[in-house]
Amino acid sequence: MDIALFSPASLFAADGDSSDGETTETSQSFVERNHQFPGIELQIREFGFHQLNANLLWPGTFAFADWLVQHRHLLERRRCLEIGSGTGALAIFLKKEFNLDITTSDYNDQDIEDNIVHNCIANEIIPALPHIKHTWGDEFPIAEPDWDLIIASDILLCKYPFPILFYRKTIHIHFYIRFFADVKQYPNLIKSLTFLLKTYKPTKAICSTECKLNVGADTELPRPVFLMSWRRRIGKDDESLFFTGCEEAGLQVNHLGNRVYCIKLGENNL
Repeated sequence: MDIALFSPASLFAADGDSSDGETTETSQSFVERNHQFPGIELQIREFGFHQLNANLLWPGTFAFADWLVQHRHLLERRRCLEIGSGTGALAIFLKKEFNLDITTSDYNDQDIEDNIVHNCIANEIIPALPHIKHTWGDEFPIAEPDWDLIIASDILLCKYPFPILFYRKTIHIHFYIRFFADVKQYPNLIKSLTFLLKTYKPTKAICSTECKLNVGADTELPRPVFLMSWRRRIGKDDESLFFTGCEEAGLQVNHLGNRVYCIKLGENNL
């Protein structure tokens, strides 16, 4: 298994850097980097290697952060769950920038949770954000989830190793990256996502004006809803497999622009 031992976010950020390039190796297992989010810099510890590929910040994290800043009204009065949190960087940004009520979640793996706690403390979020260990497809540890906004960035993975050519400043860098998971994980992801949307139980009454917020001319953002962004380069066939699987599970997929997607319950599941 070959996992990238670099920060893809820094490679995609040739214009308007998301990372200042400064790194501090704390051990052979971790690297700490300063990453620039909208209006704020965060210090994030990344795994040099992690068998579950929850080790690095990917470009979708920064693209999604920019999009959410531009649509900040969508975060108002929301309880949020981030799935596939990885380092926890996006959740930490949203907590610091918007004081968002947010919970992180990733594989049932203690190292991931410990690293998110480390990053919370490093960025002065004490106590650390609540975290849920959950492997997609397994029984969810909370029977009646009350998160009305579920988010994720760069969680769709490719099927095979493939070449990516990056151009940064005057240096061409050619990497081959092999991701740990393939499209076989899509049904598990969709199963967990469907559960979170179908079994959502609000903790308090929500007035009708809060249930639907305008995103665009013909788009509504209901409660609950899943917002997903990514910048990983995956094949169109793999991408369509995920969206087709969502529709077969009774979910409705809408593209909101800038590779941000809204996934909600279809009419038959309401």
